[in-house]
Amino acid sequence: MKILHTADWHIGKKLHKHDLAQDFDLFIDWLLNLIKTEGIEVLLISGDIFDLANPSSEARTQYYRALIKLQQLNCKIIATGGNHDSPAMLDAPKEILKALDMDVIGGLPENLEDCIIPITNTNGNCELLVAAIPYLRDADLRAGNGASTYEDRVREIREGIRNIFNNAAEICSKNFPGIPVVGMGHLYTAGTETSDSERDIQIGNQAAFQAEQFGEYYNYIALGHIHKPQRVNAGIPVFYSGSPIPLSFSERKDDKRVLIIDTEGSWEPESIAIPSFRKLLKLTGNLTELRDNLDALEHSETLNSLIEIELVEEQYDAQKIYLLDELVNNFKKPGFEIVKQRARFKNQIQGSAEIFSDNQNLEDLKPGEVFRELIAPHDYEEEERKEILSAFEEILAEVQSSENLNL
Repeated sequence: MKILHTADWHIGKKLHKHDLAQDFDLFIDWLLNLIKTEGIEVLLISGDIFDLANPSSEARTQYYRALIKLQQLNCKIIATGGNHDSPAMLDAPKEILKALDMDVIGGLPENLEDCIIPITNTNGNCELLVAAIPYLRDADLRAGNGASTYEDRVREIREGIRNIFNNAAEICSKNFPGIPVVGMGHLYTAGTETSDSERDIQIGNQAAFQAEQFGEYYNYIALGHIHKPQRVNAGIPVFYSGSPIPLSFSERKDDKRVLIIDTEGSWEPESIAIPSFRKLLKLTGNLTELRDNLDALEHSETLNSLIEIELVEEQYDAQKIYLLDELVNNFKKPGFEIVKQRARFKNQIQGSAEIFSDNQNLEDLKPGEVFRELIAPHDYEEEERKEILSAFEEILAEVQSSENLNL
């Protein structure tokens, strides 16, 4: 039996207000073709289906449209909720989806047996079990005996995760002895690499779960939450598939993957690279370097490349911030889009108090004196400096006039 493991779709995600809906649609089209060519029989989606607990109508439409396409492939679909997902929202159409041979478990059910999903072969015999454990919230994990310290609470959460996975394994062993079991989970395990787009989970990731505590009964653990695909150190195969598309600029160099397990061969998954549909570029440098780098860009992706640029200069200069804005506003190269900009000055004075000696009181200084000291480090031409001072004097006069009228 062939199983495909994916996770962290984050439907509805916006990257610096740029909608990633097109990226997801292209991923689904690619996934459909892969399922067909590889003969995938079970598709596992390990949490964070949506980016927001209350997704937009467009995101919900995209989700159901993807499920309809996948359902037509005669592939068993099992999805679990993540920390971004609303259990109630995912569970609402549960019965309808189940009639279409899709199992979606948004939140931990009262009866843990409802998480155990038998997979039958063409002869009707149970060939595989999936313990579809969704993201476990505090209410699912804590015994309710009022942990008195932070350490007690962390220990209680870790024990709660271990108990739920161990109990699920016991149910499988009792009701389906000898049948291989795949566990699904959405959690943070110790030693994994994270990115900027992952929310803290289980007390800010401090309650990191030790993967050895999954035990030895499971044949494979399909995890979600960490966006970088990676193996977790454990006695059994425990893997994060990662997110299928980059969700932040910190993921721009990650190889996006899905994992395929062929139970007839080995429980070690085959890693399949997802094609890149757009590039995320981060450009850093002074104004000249930024201009040169932008001019040198060549488009080669399906979708527009998104750019984050950072101006880095030695000395603070308001004129350079203006020129950066002008550079961004005038950038019109086809196939590229600047979605974020910022400026960083290595020797920027943080406040006016830093430019005067300790024996001077700011309240004894005149506004003009403070302003002259602030612009003194900047390399302005004499005529430009005069214009800046003249503009400041005009603004100061307007402020003082306004204050006198209000007296």
